[in-house]
Amino acid sequence: MLDRFAGRRRRSPATARVPAVAPDRALIATPASAPRITWLGHASFLVQLDGASVLIDPIFSDRIAGLIRRNVPPPLSPGELPRIDATLVTHNHYDHLDTPSVRAAGARTLSGLGMSRFVPCEELDWWQSAAIGDRVRATFVPSQHWSRRGLGDTNQALWGGFVLEGPSGRVYHSGDTAYFDGFREIGRRFPRIDAALLPIGAYDPPWFMEKQHMNPEHAVQAFVDLGARGFVAMHWGTFKLTDEPLDEPPQRLRAEWRRRALPEEALRVPAIGETIAFRDRIE
Repeated sequence: MLDRFAGRRRRSPATARVPAVAPDRALIATPASAPRITWLGHASFLVQLDGASVLIDPIFSDRIAGLIRRNVPPPLSPGELPRIDATLVTHNHYDHLDTPSVRAAGARTLSGLGMSRFVPCEELDWWQSAAIGDRVRATFVPSQHWSRRGLGDTNQALWGGFVLEGPSGRVYHSGDTAYFDGFREIGRRFPRIDAALLPIGAYDPPWFMEKQHMNPEHAVQAFVDLGARGFVAMHWGTFKLTDEPLDEPPQRLRAEWRRRALPEEALRVPAIGETIAFRDRIE
C-alpha cells in the first residue's frame, strides 16, 4: 500500500486479450491412453491419462470469492466434463480452492493435510500417494508457498503440487510456488516428467511476490531443474491478481526460452480451452 501511495507500483489494465479456443469436446469425452491436458484457465486443468480423468484446482465461477472477475470465461461448464475420477486441490487460497466448483465436479477429492475443514477430501502429507482407479497414482509434493482461508488460519493447512503418473507417463502440476530447491528433488523422484504445468504469472511487485510465486524466468529454471520433457504455462491471463499486465508473462517466458536456446517443441503456452496430447508431441 505504501508503494502504491508513493507511485512505485506498476499500473496495468484489469483486462487483456488472452488466447482462447472452443474445447474439443469429442476428444475429451474419450479415454486417454497417454497424457492429455486441457487448460481451463488460471491453474485449472483437466488431466487425462491411462483411462482416468482428473480435475486440478477447478474454478468455474465467474469471480474469485465473489470479488475478482474472470478476464476469460471458463471454456467448459461442469456439466460438459467427462466423468471425473478425482479432483485435486493444491491449497486453500480462493483462486485455487473454489468450493462450488469442487462440489459441482461431484468427484472424490484429494488435497493436503488440514484441508478437510474447507472441503470434504482425503488428506495427504508431502510425498504421500493415493491410487486413482487401477492404473493412475497421485502424489502430493512440496512447493514453496503458504495457506490461509480466513483471518486466523494462516498455514493451518498444507499446500503443495501433484504428480500424476500411470503406465503411459507423468504429469506434474506445481500448484502455487516460488522458485525453490525442491524442484530438483521432485525431478529426482519422478524422472522424465512428460508435462510440467508451471505458473508464470502473479509476480509483480517482485520484492513481495517472489517469496510465493515464480516469474517466467524462475519458471524456466524450475523446468530445467525438474528435467521434464515438456513445459506447459499456467497461472496467467485469467484473473488480475498482481501488478503486471495480464498478457506480459508469456512474452517474458518466450524471451527467456529463446535466450537459453531450449528446444521450441518442448514449450507450450496453450490457449484457454486447448487440449494437448503430450506424448504425441515429445519423444
